[in-house]
Amino acid sequence: MGEYKLLSTIKSPDDVKKVRDGDIPKLCTEIREKLVEVVSVNGGHLSPNLGVVELTVALHRSFDLPSDSIVWDVGHQSYTHKLLTGRYSRFETLRQKGGISGFPKREESIYDDFNTGHSSTSISAAFGIANAKLLNGDQSHTVAVIGDGSFTGGLAFEAMNNAGRFNKNFIVVLNDNKMSISKNVGAIPRYLTTVRIQPWYIRVKRGTERALSKVPLVGRIIKGVLRRSKSKIKNLVYKNTLFDCFGFTYLGPIDGHSVEELENAFTAAKKMRTPVLVHVVTKKGKGYQPAEDNPGEFHGIGQFDIDSGEPISSHKGFSAEFGRYMCELAQSDKSLCAITAAMAGGTGLNEFSRLYKNRFFDVGIAEEHAVTFGCGLASKGMRPVFAVYSTFLQRAYDQLIHDAALGGLHLVLAIDRAGIVGADGETHQGVFDVSMLNSIPRTTIYSPTYFEGLRSTLYDALYVDDGLAAVRYPRGGELFRPDDLGEESTGYNICGDAGADCLIVTYGRTFSYAAAARELLRRQGVEVCLLKLCKIKPIDPSTVEFAGNFKDVWFFEEGIKNGGIARTFSDKLTHVGFTGRYHLKAIHDRFVKQMSVNDALGMLKLDSEGIRDVVIKDLTDEKKT
Repeated sequence: MGEYKLLSTIKSPDDVKKVRDGDIPKLCTEIREKLVEVVSVNGGHLSPNLGVVELTVALHRSFDLPSDSIVWDVGHQSYTHKLLTGRYSRFETLRQKGGISGFPKREESIYDDFNTGHSSTSISAAFGIANAKLLNGDQSHTVAVIGDGSFTGGLAFEAMNNAGRFNKNFIVVLNDNKMSISKNVGAIPRYLTTVRIQPWYIRVKRGTERALSKVPLVGRIIKGVLRRSKSKIKNLVYKNTLFDCFGFTYLGPIDGHSVEELENAFTAAKKMRTPVLVHVVTKKGKGYQPAEDNPGEFHGIGQFDIDSGEPISSHKGFSAEFGRYMCELAQSDKSLCAITAAMAGGTGLNEFSRLYKNRFFDVGIAEEHAVTFGCGLASKGMRPVFAVYSTFLQRAYDQLIHDAALGGLHLVLAIDRAGIVGADGETHQGVFDVSMLNSIPRTTIYSPTYFEGLRSTLYDALYVDDGLAAVRYPRGGELFRPDDLGEESTGYNICGDAGADCLIVTYGRTFSYAAAARELLRRQGVEVCLLKLCKIKPIDPSTVEFAGNFKDVWFFEEGIKNGGIARTFSDKLTHVGFTGRYHLKAIHDRFVKQMSVNDALGMLKLDSEGIRDVVIKDLTDEKKT
């Protein structure tokens, strides 16, 4: 590790084209070594990137970037692309504050054509780019690179259905590695398996066309009729794939670790006068044995030891606690079901999936379907829990309103990675779920701070509440707990002197920082009382009455200010005749870039020092006036 004689000379895709064919394997080896070296320190998406090294090299050799466009689905597999497009010298800053993002960013490079971070968007975006080029008289190519896991998302099929009428210069590369994060499920992976074991069909199809073309007078006419025909006769002569039915010419399967085969396929695809789908088969984690053995574990990973592949640090987290409690409840409740959108491991449901197979549903990368599917279960008396990362729940907003809340169906959302998540950056920060759910009638939202609160609120969400209920919790484990906090209530807790002039109101992880800030404020002679909300929608009227007795009330919220709980609390204080000063600190109309959780919370003034500083500044400013 550490010597990159070839890779260090690559400043642009043009340099990739200049590498001699015999040196391509060495370049790919250096890329993999660089990926492992940097991700072992910075964390990130390792196995997806190791799997597409040859594919990325072949794309850069076959197409003319930036004239041609490449859109990476999700974008978590674009590290090699970054290394080959002038970002080698900055690669050590990957996912760090002020560094390069772990996902494509248009503002970062002219070679990044579209900002991505969520699944199944690439074909839609690339098709839009291709049409814009056509309108501008631009004959360059547009390529969408999408994984077989992302292909389980409905948006991909909407785009395929629309794009099949395009004339040329539009290519979809289907990177088939047989999994997304969890093992792929459903009809599409089964179909791709069938296609992979029947690679001869394209040769039969082409052979038939060539034979017909040689038949004097009528051969070409018959070939044209067959192409246009919708009858069963066509299917006897042409072995159609699903992609052909969409209007795409199918090429593959191609060995995704052979640059030569890939370049040949892309050369052929560029000559087609139809949209083309190139089916590439790769191995996730290729070239680093621990990642090959455990591609799911190394999909997104923190710091690890390169030699052993073992994580450098691990901690008991909310995800694992959620999974344990779900298993306990399922033992006695035969109606309890768990739903995940290709995130069984990440959401802590692996053990549930093993113990209660018939009540565990992995729907693939399809959050919209997951919500409505859960509503269907609920309509017949089951108790569905949809475990989902906050950032991905955004995709199901319509279903939450139309199918869950409006229908009064009892669906429980277990919202993981709520709040700032850190180095994954803007596309993954879990700061929108509260303001989103707060806008939906007939919805209950809990935000516990500790494991006991997670258990009690999940129980209430399942067995006390009706309709749509959500329990949200952060990535990682428990933080600081003050000595004067008793049992964590599912409603609210009060800590400190209720006769003080100052009150801090908050919920979730932020309470731990507020409790630590209280200690810092005491050292500066400021006594504050803490009001910890656990049920944040609906807000208990008694908490508003309590807050109305203080001279200064601060509400700190690790979420978007517009539509958040702090704003709702402010409105309710006005209604009870509050005459004191209300201070609101939340994330104001912005996206939070990649950096560590601690750095982000510090920047937002939502850590203990930041909370202390905000309170002191506000009190100082008041004295001046």
